[in-house]
Formats: sequence, structure tokens, C-alpha cells
Amino acid sequence: MPRPRRIDAPGYPQHVVQRGNNRQGVFLADGDRVAYLRLLCHHADLQQCRVHAYVLMGNHVHLLVTPEAAGGLSRMMQAVNRAYVRRVNDRHGRTGTLWEGRFHSTLVDTDRYLLACQRYIELNPVRAGMVAHPGDYRWSSYRANVEGRANALLVPHSAFELIAADVDERRRRYAEFIEQGVPAGDLAEIRGALQSQRRLVGVLMGSEPIRGAKGI
Repeated sequence: MPRPRRIDAPGYPQHVVQRGNNRQGVFLADGDRVAYLRLLCHHADLQQCRVHAYVLMGNHVHLLVTPEAAGGLSRMMQAVNRAYVRRVNDRHGRTGTLWEGRFHSTLVDTDRYLLACQRYIELNPVRAGMVAHPGDYRWSSYRANVEGRANALLVPHSAFELIAADVDERRRRYAEFIEQGVPAGDLAEIRGALQSQRRLVGVLMGSEPIRGAKGI
């Protein structure tokens, strides 16, 4: 069966997942995670990609990204993956590939679905049983988006900024949205969209909108 055609839609957010080859671990030490985020920050800027959310798991990565130029997302991922594999192989005395051949992505083409997808990403460590609360996990965008910690990688999406004009109120409302958890229907739809690499649109109706947010 032919692989799904890669989505290339400048100006639209995409949910990206890159997994380790054969589900193997891709971060062997905390220094590897720091290096990955630095590479991502560098190449996102070079390729005009805005990163809104992320989580680095043991054997895969989730990103929520809006590319501004045609082909920018693919170029960013290729550059990050190549540079990161060289670093890991040099630092840990290994050879060969680290990632699966292709990253998976799906277009997230409405504001409502973007926030639901961002929540899905930031709650990944909780679903995996790694932490009890997303704020306990260092390697995600949650602390920046909810607690206001400085993070040079992140550029908030307009859907996030429209939650509330006041920054503190915005974070409070978003934290409440996170605390709702991800409904089972949302989980199935998001995972299905990634597997088929189709658009994430017309789904996620089980999510409660953030009160006061526009366009949700």
C-alpha cells in the first residue's frame, strides 16, 4: 500500500510525531533532550516554522508546528533529525539510524481542534504514567504555556492567545482546560488522524471549549 502523501500547507498548524526506529529509545540522557530542543529551536527559525507545543517522550516526539513556507516542516525535521543522530552516535559510541524513516503529521485546521491537540500533546507524560501532573514533566511545553516559564522555542498560536487578553487569566483558563483531561473520543480521533495522516477536522466534539475564548 502506498504511503499517504505528505501534507504541505504553509500557514496551517500540523501535529507531528517522530518515533524511534523499532520503537527504541531516542533520548539516552537529559543532555540529549537539551540538544534536541536547541536543534529544533535553531532549525525552526531557519525554516520559518512556529512551534506552539511539544513533548519529548522516551522513544518519540510530539510537536505542534505551523510552517510559514512551502516545504518548511519537512526541511526542519530532516535537518533536526540528521544533526541529532550525529550527536547521539558521537556521544554514546553508537552507529546507524535512530529514527523511523518518516515523521507522521496531520493538519489541524481550526482553532478549536488546535487547543485540543495541544492539550493531547502536553498530557502525554501523564497518560504514559511517567508523572501524576503535566507540570511535573520537564520536557514539554506545559510549564511555558501554563506557568509562564521562559522558552525560546515556543511561539503561541493565535487560538491560545484568544483564550483571554490578560496573560494570567489566559494561563488560568488553559490550566483548567488541561485539568479536564482528554476525552476518549478525542484520543481515538487524534491517533486515527496521525495514523492515516488525514486532516484533524470535524472531530473532537467531546471537548469542552475554554470559557471566554473566541473562535472556539
